[in-house]
Amino acid sequence: MTDLRLYNTLSRTIEPFRPRSPGRTSVYSCGPTVYSRQHLGNMRPYVLADLLTRVLRLQGLEVKHVINVTDVGHLTDDADEGEDKLELAAERSGSSAFEVARVWTQLFKRDLSLLGVREPDVWAHATDHIPEQLEMIGQLEQRGLTYRAADGVYFDTSRDPGYGALSRLKASAPHTRVGASSVKRSPADFALWKLSPSHSPKRQLEWPSPWGVGFPGWHIECSAMATKHLGPQIDIHTGGIDHVAVHHTNEIAQSENALGVRPWVQVWMHGAWLLFDGEKLSKSRSEERRPPNLDDLSPLGVTPAGFRYYLYTAHYRSPLHLSGEALRGAEAALKRLRAVVRAGTIGEAPAAAPSARLTALRDAFHDALRDDLDAPRALSVLWEIAEQPAPLPLRARLLRELGESIGLNLAPAALPPNDDALVESLVARRNAARVARDFALSDALRAELLAQGVVIEDSPAGSTWRRA
Repeated sequence: MTDLRLYNTLSRTIEPFRPRSPGRTSVYSCGPTVYSRQHLGNMRPYVLADLLTRVLRLQGLEVKHVINVTDVGHLTDDADEGEDKLELAAERSGSSAFEVARVWTQLFKRDLSLLGVREPDVWAHATDHIPEQLEMIGQLEQRGLTYRAADGVYFDTSRDPGYGALSRLKASAPHTRVGASSVKRSPADFALWKLSPSHSPKRQLEWPSPWGVGFPGWHIECSAMATKHLGPQIDIHTGGIDHVAVHHTNEIAQSENALGVRPWVQVWMHGAWLLFDGEKLSKSRSEERRPPNLDDLSPLGVTPAGFRYYLYTAHYRSPLHLSGEALRGAEAALKRLRAVVRAGTIGEAPAAAPSARLTALRDAFHDALRDDLDAPRALSVLWEIAEQPAPLPLRARLLRELGESIGLNLAPAALPPNDDALVESLVARRNAARVARDFALSDALRAELLAQGVVIEDSPAGSTWRRA
């Protein structure tokens, strides 16, 4: 058995993974800012985190997984300017910021459930961890790493010689996502605590602090919550590739300096963008070009499980282009695997143990996952299993086992009663398989129909069906 190897964004290499505590590991995943609906691009990092934690558990490790919910402090500008996204959404909706966060958080969790993403051990809400954030800011102040400005307290990146190791950008270097600010000593400096403006209506989300009434900066929230639930050092931190340059770079700076540890995180893992019309999906797109969400798949005939399969067709570090054709192809592939499983679940499974070839394929599947979560290679092994000449029940059992291990439910749902159109569709697919001489699929579809009480009768003139 090969060791688990993961790509570490910090070192830019694939490394053997060794948890700090034998038999146990900690994972922190940057969660959503819940001011609006999460789109399909937002879902990719959570499928990555779910695949990761599943593979860690397959390694026999006890995993503690934390996902945060940003419900305050994420401003509309990376330069620590603009409005709080939750406050702005509340103003536009005429609702409270807490209600906006509650509604979108609930919908986000529903979408994760539909995708087969397991609940984390801890959902950490930023508004529930204000004392921890204040304490960490105080620690940084005591170490002389902060300064006060007219609108809040900032981290002085010039005092951290290791700043920018993750992004490979120095504090003094210009950054495309962070512009100059009149109150900052350097464009790379970032807010730890923002003071509530005195000239505007009272904010819904604000708290007293040693520096005045205000609210936390976006970055300090994750550092404080991760430390609260996972301790001063973390094994793995996951997120989207867009977090590398600013958010995760700033998390490292404040955490390592406040806690006196280096490295704060052992392995940084980032998922690549999901691209739509050649551009990365973003919630900042105009309403006319609204990024698609999970509900938009249904008119395409694509299920959430099919979307998860689609995400597995590319390595998590590779950009993936979203298209209706690709999504429908993934859905069709998933249904074909389910047809094989259904065909193999009819009757008793043979008592014989799996063949040496099936055992070798099981090992190949797990080896692919241990090689930096190579999901595309793992999928190809599933297809090798499906097409083996071994007894169909043995193949079906192994397919279900391995599919479940990566969050793919290969147990097909029952056909709706008396749905003749769906039966005709399955019969047409079977006929196409026979023409293509794909007899394994043809037999699987015949068995699937039989399991639903539909009898296929073949003749030189073609195939007909009837209900048993």
